[in-house]
Amino acid sequence: MGDHSESIRIEYDPARVSYEALLDIFWENHSPGSRSFSRQYASFIFYHSEEQRKSAIASRERAAARIKGHIYTEIVPASTFYPAEAYHQKYGLRSEKEIMREFSSFYPADHQFVASTAAARVNGYVSGEGTMEELEAELGSLGLSEEGRRILRKIVKSN
Repeated sequence: MGDHSESIRIEYDPARVSYEALLDIFWENHSPGSRSFSRQYASFIFYHSEEQRKSAIASRERAAARIKGHIYTEIVPASTFYPAEAYHQKYGLRSEKEIMREFSSFYPADHQFVASTAAARVNGYVSGEGTMEELEAELGSLGLSEEGRRILRKIVKSN
């Protein structure tokens, strides 16, 4: 475990979504007034440029004003990112055996599966993110069989 912190790296197209919009999503889905009990689960925003640093600080100040309290989220320069082991990737999807069987046939190597955008999207749906309407709009692009689509619809409906 050492001194690492669990984190995610978001690759995005700034022509489609701004860094500021991503920061807003971060703060909406985060409890910034809670102190972490360990470095492993501490809260960070990593920045890649001075412009991102300034945006992150401004967003933290808005969050502090909103909660009227101390923010424990640190804003630090990005450094080397080490992805988690493959078996930690797409964790929600890995528990859905039938759908996972389809993805395993598409992506026989773990690194292919981990890099798959379709697998990432399906992982989100099986983990409770996304609506039925959003799923229907993109279901044809996910590569699933009719049976896989039926199972995914059932999962999303029950979430």
